[in-house]
Amino acid sequence: MGWISPFQLNRLGMLNMNRRNVDYISRYNSRVSYPLVDNKLKTKLVVAEYDVRTPKLLQVVRQQHEISRFRQMAEDLSGFAIKPAKGSGGKGITVITGRDGDEFVKASGARVPASYLERHLSNILAGLYSLAGSPDVAIVESLVESIPELAKYSFQGVPDIRIVVFQGYPVMAMLRLATTASDGKANLHQGAIGVGLNIANGRSLNAVQFNRPISLHPDTGLAMENIAIADWQEMLVMASRCYEATGLGYMGVDLVVDVNEGPLLLELNARPGLAIQMANGRGLLPRLRKIESMRKPHFTPEDRAAYAMETFTPKF
Repeated sequence: MGWISPFQLNRLGMLNMNRRNVDYISRYNSRVSYPLVDNKLKTKLVVAEYDVRTPKLLQVVRQQHEISRFRQMAEDLSGFAIKPAKGSGGKGITVITGRDGDEFVKASGARVPASYLERHLSNILAGLYSLAGSPDVAIVESLVESIPELAKYSFQGVPDIRIVVFQGYPVMAMLRLATTASDGKANLHQGAIGVGLNIANGRSLNAVQFNRPISLHPDTGLAMENIAIADWQEMLVMASRCYEATGLGYMGVDLVVDVNEGPLLLELNARPGLAIQMANGRGLLPRLRKIESMRKPHFTPEDRAAYAMETFTPKF
């Protein structure tokens, strides 16, 4: 991809980092709301009051002496996920997908003993993965099993959907697919694939890896076109509800579609990245300004989702 000038990027409606930080994050996100989204446990508790489902909470480990209870709790579980409450970028998350005798099987296929997971819990409490290295809390959740229609596109990792929500309106979305390069994580900076999604119907528009267009998944070989997300309108409504739950005017909402539970919220992000624009092949600014210029906002999540589906259909 050749060099493109700031003027050209502006004409394309691309939101840059400085403008995002000053005009949207600083302006629309109250600092008092940050602790809600920077802590996965607090997020789970607050969104539940707004009918936003999350993976089932199996255990909360707050103190080192509580780690001894983990082995007993996990004895009959075939799968679960361990997460640092204040982790970011997927750091510190360990996913267990099965058992092999006394050992636990990680998503990568590696087998580890219970003592390995207990040490991991101890490291989480010590703040190894938390923002600023502060002491943390470990949460153990039920294993998310992606629906086969989406799971087949991702390599050794659960695909998720990032929706940018502005003033309660879903304005842009992408599907994130794990790759070998991303080590099974849906992290675009590490090499995951971003697939832009049509807000109107949840269908794929465009796909990028390392900000470069691609048409086939490098590991699965599957085409990135004609992907469709099930329960799309329900996911937009869930994302919109997070506005009332947190009060954040500009955020990223990360969702998955579980084979048994349907759409679930994974986490919220008060500082969502800008790569979603590359995945969609268009900028965020026109959509953000459209919302800012509205004289009469919609007051329910359902109405805001319906408005977004009607208004932000890409014009080709």
